[in-house]
Amino acid sequence: MLVTARIGVLALQGDVREHRRALEAVGATTAAVRTAADLAAVDGIVLPGGESTTMSRLLGVFELHHPLRAALAAGLPAYGSCAGMILLASEVLDTRPDARCLGAIDMTVRRNAFGRQVDSFETDLDVAGVDGGPVRAVFIRAPWVERVGDGVDVLAAVPADAGGGAGAVVAVQQGRVIATSFHPEVTGDLRIHRRFVDLVRAR
Repeated sequence: MLVTARIGVLALQGDVREHRRALEAVGATTAAVRTAADLAAVDGIVLPGGESTTMSRLLGVFELHHPLRAALAAGLPAYGSCAGMILLASEVLDTRPDARCLGAIDMTVRRNAFGRQVDSFETDLDVAGVDGGPVRAVFIRAPWVERVGDGVDVLAAVPADAGGGAGAVVAVQQGRVIATSFHPEVTGDLRIHRRFVDLVRAR
């Protein structure tokens, strides 16, 4: 019998609808998370792409920063894409002084590392644990990972022939928390979301 997974998507700003659509396409039920009560009702959470400093500020406005940080520390599975990766980090470079992160992955992330909107690009990535060939990765004002702690697995790095940012770490996992610099929610490739849903069900 397939275990039902109820996965929340942080719905303060960003690619909320796109993530919900992808999660539902792989068999999860979804809910928008805007309050601590919403958070308490889900088995896992997705932090979408968007604008990380805005999302950080709104976590405070909605009194959600501390409940979310506590839930992650207690083992709530999470997946963050782009801005979501930034929020999940333990340290963020090139951000606003008042921006706060959640410390769910022991890593240092550089915000907007690949450049501005005009520097957005796509490339194929081999992602550890994702079968079926390379993942088409879309990078939009994306971060990269400059340091990972001992408990963090590197899942993907930019290929050496991809130009700017070659070799940069762009997908990681620590325990039940996954983060990518890129946006699988916009490509129609559901494998990253399926992997996360399977992780939530396994819990």
